[in-house]
Amino acid sequence: MPTPSYIALHETGELRQRAEVSVDLLMDCLVCPRKCRVDRTRDEKGFCRTGALAQVSSAGPHFGEEPELVGHGGSGTIFITHCNLACEYCQNYTISQCGDGEEVPPKELAAMMLRLERQGCHNINFVTPSHVVPQILDALVIAAEQGLSVPLVYNSGGYDSVETLRLLDGVVDIYMPDAKYGSNAIASILSHAPDYVEVMKAALKEMHRQVDDLVVRDGIAVCGMIIRHLVLPGNLAGSADVLRFIAEEISPDSYLNIMPQYRPMWHAAEIAQNDPAFCALNRPLLPDEYRQAIAFAGDVGLHRGFSRLKS
Repeated sequence: MPTPSYIALHETGELRQRAEVSVDLLMDCLVCPRKCRVDRTRDEKGFCRTGALAQVSSAGPHFGEEPELVGHGGSGTIFITHCNLACEYCQNYTISQCGDGEEVPPKELAAMMLRLERQGCHNINFVTPSHVVPQILDALVIAAEQGLSVPLVYNSGGYDSVETLRLLDGVVDIYMPDAKYGSNAIASILSHAPDYVEVMKAALKEMHRQVDDLVVRDGIAVCGMIIRHLVLPGNLAGSADVLRFIAEEISPDSYLNIMPQYRPMWHAAEIAQNDPAFCALNRPLLPDEYRQAIAFAGDVGLHRGFSRLKS
C-alpha cells in the first residue's frame, strides 16, 4: 500500500500550517459555500449548527461502501453530525438533520482514526465532512504524530468550497463526492442549495485536479475519485445532465456509483403531497428509471464502477 500523501506534509510541517490556516475560516465562517460568517471559534452556529468542535455520530468499520473501499477489513467510517445540505429525503436524517451525535475534541477525533486503523480498516472515511474541515485537519496532525498511515476518504454531498478543498490538496487521498442534481431549481427545493449545480461542478473539478481518476491496487482503492449519483424517481435528479457533465468535464474514466436505493424518507412524503411536481418522491425508484440512467451513462462513454449494477 502506498504511503498516504498527508504523511509527507506532516513531516515537513505543512500539515500543521494548513490546520492553523483553516482556523481563520472558522472565525468568520467561510468553510463551506454557505458563507454564514459566524464566529465558530466562539461557538456561534450557522446553517450547519456546528460550532468550534466537530460532532460525531458513530465511528467503526463499514462494509456497505464501494467494494474498493471495503476490501476485507472494511472502510473506517466516521459519521459527522449535521450537514451543510438539508436534503428533504435524506436517509441519514437522524444524523444530518436531527443532530444525533456528540461533540469531540481533536484528541478524541484523532483517537477514533487510530482505533479504526488498528481494527484493520483500509482507510479513514469521513462522512459529510464539508463543514468540519478545520477540525479534521487539527485532529489529523495529532493522528499523524501518533502513526496514522492509511488513506483518507472525503465523503461529501458535493457542496464544497473550492478554497477549503485547496487546503486538502495533498491531504486527502480519495474523494467521494455526490453529484446530486442537474438543476438548481430542484436543488433549491430538495436540498435548500439554489447554487448547487455550479458549486458541485467547481468542487468536483478541483477534487479531480488533486487526485485524478480512481487507482485500485490488489482490489483496494489507494487514491483518486469516486463519484456517487443517486437516481431520483420522476427524473428529479436530472441524471442525464449530471452524467454528461461527468463524462465531458471530469473524465470518461471516472469511477461512478449510480445508486438505485432511493426510498421516501424524512420529509419526502410531505413535499410530494404539497407539490404535484414532486409527487414521484413518494414512491421508490422504478427499475426502468434506473436502467435508463445506466444506459445513458454508457452512451456518454462512462464505464467504471456502475457496470456491476446492470443486472
